[in-house]
Amino acid sequence: MVLTQIDADEGLQRLLERARSYLPDDRIDLIQEAYRFAADSHAGQLRKSGDPYIVHPLDAALTVADLQLDTDAIVAALLHDVQEDCGVPNDELKRRFGADVAKLVDGATKLEHITKHSADPPAVDSDLQAENVRRMFLAMAEDVRVVIVKLADRLHNMRTLEFVEPSSQIRTAQETMEIYAPLASRLGIWQIKWELEDLSFQYLDPDKYDEIAQLIASRRTTRERYVAQVEKIIQEELVTQNIEATVQGRAKHIYSVYQKMQTYAAQGKTFNEIYDLLALRVLVDSVADCYAVLGTVHGLWRPIPGEFDDYIASPREGVYQSLHTTVMCIEARPLEIQIRTHEMHRLAEYGVAAHWRYKEGTKQDVQFEERLSWLRQLLEWQRDMSHASDFVETLKTDIFQDQVFVYTPKGEIKDLPAGATAIDLAYRIHTDLGHHCVGAKVNGRLVALNQPLENGDVVEVVVGRSSRGPSRDWLNRNLGYIKTNHARQKIRQWFRKQERAENIEKGHEMLGKELRRLGVTVADCKDELLRQLKFDSLEDLHAALGFGGVSLHQIAQRVQRFMAPDEIETKPSKALFADTGASTEIQVLGTGDLLTQIARCCGPVPGDQIIGYVTRSRGVTVHRRDCFNVLHEDERARLVEVEWGRTSELYPVAVHIEAWDRVGLLRDISTLISDEGVNMVAVRTQEHGDRTTAIYLTLETQGVSQLSRVLGRLETVRGVLSATRAVGHVQGGEAV
Repeated sequence: MVLTQIDADEGLQRLLERARSYLPDDRIDLIQEAYRFAADSHAGQLRKSGDPYIVHPLDAALTVADLQLDTDAIVAALLHDVQEDCGVPNDELKRRFGADVAKLVDGATKLEHITKHSADPPAVDSDLQAENVRRMFLAMAEDVRVVIVKLADRLHNMRTLEFVEPSSQIRTAQETMEIYAPLASRLGIWQIKWELEDLSFQYLDPDKYDEIAQLIASRRTTRERYVAQVEKIIQEELVTQNIEATVQGRAKHIYSVYQKMQTYAAQGKTFNEIYDLLALRVLVDSVADCYAVLGTVHGLWRPIPGEFDDYIASPREGVYQSLHTTVMCIEARPLEIQIRTHEMHRLAEYGVAAHWRYKEGTKQDVQFEERLSWLRQLLEWQRDMSHASDFVETLKTDIFQDQVFVYTPKGEIKDLPAGATAIDLAYRIHTDLGHHCVGAKVNGRLVALNQPLENGDVVEVVVGRSSRGPSRDWLNRNLGYIKTNHARQKIRQWFRKQERAENIEKGHEMLGKELRRLGVTVADCKDELLRQLKFDSLEDLHAALGFGGVSLHQIAQRVQRFMAPDEIETKPSKALFADTGASTEIQVLGTGDLLTQIARCCGPVPGDQIIGYVTRSRGVTVHRRDCFNVLHEDERARLVEVEWGRTSELYPVAVHIEAWDRVGLLRDISTLISDEGVNMVAVRTQEHGDRTTAIYLTLETQGVSQLSRVLGRLETVRGVLSATRAVGHVQGGEAV
């Protein structure tokens, strides 16, 4: 419930009642004193809603009390803005409320300092905001209560976000969705996570939010009646087996329903087919009872294959424990059922707060320390990161994504982000193990190093005897060798330590090869690349490419960005090319609506610099500016300026592959292209006398960036020597 001016006094009484439910009576006086001090300090200050400012720290304190944190945390929540907004010295807080409270308030104040003193609040991924996020995690390492207070502060700000300007709403909601909601999830505080997600979603996609809310409301009565019927059946069956249990329905939150709808849409299903908008939760006294209930449920209804997760044996994110199963329930409807102990439920709702080591009269909680091992590991990594933006990227890719759990040969469990590979695991274990990795065995079988790991895999990293170090190919995002930012940083550090001359030489080779793939020259784009990537010289760019500070994917993106004007980079809408080759997607400057068509000789795609040639009967033919026919055109007056108009979805581009001939070569190439979601519309091969073959393809791509990724992956096919953009354009299987 959001507090207002009218019920602030009522809110104080609720806060005291919650505190009395688990704190000694002698600690309540300190909370009352902190409230009076905060109210006096904020006197005359108003929120943008028009309410007195005190309602904000009071609401944050209520959230902290809901999590049953200690007295100092509640007091710090009440006082978390007095130092910054009211000028109260930290020494006075220490004198009045103790050193612990003063330290918590000071930590929370430092987290707010950067954002509040920025004239133009930065975007989520800016350097300034990234530094703020890094500070938050450093503060959390000293005392997790600091960040729990910060989460409570953010929760009330999100509840009252309607009173700020729209641009700030989007920025704050995006930051909350990317950083704060995943952080609450990692700390296991699910009740805060769910509310932060729903509130963020409401501003990031209000139309979809309202649509789902209305759909849920329209079917609530029917669903609740159905779940009540199932509850009764389960409860009666458990009584016959002498298992004491509490069975309750659990409504899914709007954002989780949205995620479920996205999954169902990919399977061709509609909202009407989502029957697990309400899940059942069964709470029991022991782990043995959990598995007994699972057997009972599976005895009543058939479990759906692939829809069972044992988070008791393998806790999710190191915190969450429960059994999840989906069964084909009565009326042939699938229903999700969660089974856990009462203690697991308390941990699921309160997370690390449920283990709080500072609670009066309790000893330090060893399990609490174990559940924060990921935080200690993250802080070890951050010491090796020179930029705060790298730290935030590591959070998003390594910590806040869905996890997979794998085993080492010694039986140790390692958690990695979904999509991680054996190389990621090697660097997670030890940097040197990653540097010397030459292969991997998964479940006893040799696998490719870029094969994603799955839950339950037993992974053995194969180490080479030589100390040649990692491969530069591992840094190529198109090849999928690594998923985690931690591994990427370690590999970059290794190459950065190599000789600068070696990095420059390698980077020169890499840049030349990538630009040749894309059909452009260094002269075409050197100045723009240096400007956009902020390098003083081409040599510095080569060095950065050599040690991995800049990726080929970034090069391809920058090339496309400056070769196609920013204002036309809109969402693709439809295929550009009809059978005639005509297009209305290219604008002839200074001229009315003219018929245009793509030149077959050079086949330009978005991202290329282009020019038009006025034909005598077919309108304007669009060429690349470096096309041989354009460069040698005698009638220069017939050349006109053109530019890419509205970006379209499919553009044919010619690709030339040189490869050793072998059985299955074309099959492997076509499979890879299909996996990339690219359409191959023509193919022609030409055999050479030295057992090599030339393959000419016409691919329909979305532009230079996608083309770069496809060309990079084609060179990983066994036997392929090179894959480049061809000069000629393939039509109907013939090169012209």
